[in-house]
Amino acid sequence: MHATCLQLLEDKLHPGMRALDVGSGTGYLTGCFALMVGAEGRVVGVDHIPELVDMSIKNIEKSVAASFLKKGSLSLHVGDGRKGWQEFAPYDAIHVGAAASEIPQPLLDQLKPGGRMVIPLGTYFQELKVIDKNEDGSIKVHTETSVRYVPLTSRVEQLGGF
Repeated sequence: MHATCLQLLEDKLHPGMRALDVGSGTGYLTGCFALMVGAEGRVVGVDHIPELVDMSIKNIEKSVAASFLKKGSLSLHVGDGRKGWQEFAPYDAIHVGAAASEIPQPLLDQLKPGGRMVIPLGTYFQELKVIDKNEDGSIKVHTETSVRYVPLTSRVEQLGGF
């Protein structure tokens, strides 16, 4: 799925562009985004599990993307990814690594006109949706394929109080 999402977003991941990775998990895809947008770009990863953010930072520090983390063009944050990360918006590319029941409005708001979001939608039956925001702000959505992802949820809902 990472390769598919990279391919779907590649036109929005050129040097100097901005990308948001919601549910950044291990940091693998976030690091790939950083390599594609380069030092003049900006990549933000958001996950609501602090331990995953810590692990992703360690993973990226051991990778070829380490310099982007060190220089600050790549950052990883603990937060509710459904709200995006407003500080560095708007984004040319947004990847969501968990299935939402509907497209979170804050993510649409943070998607740059001309930008693209890839997000799995659905509960039991899920589809990978490609969302393009036109220059006039209108949205075009198409289905890429059927998928199966974990739900996009809050930390409390995911961990059940643990």
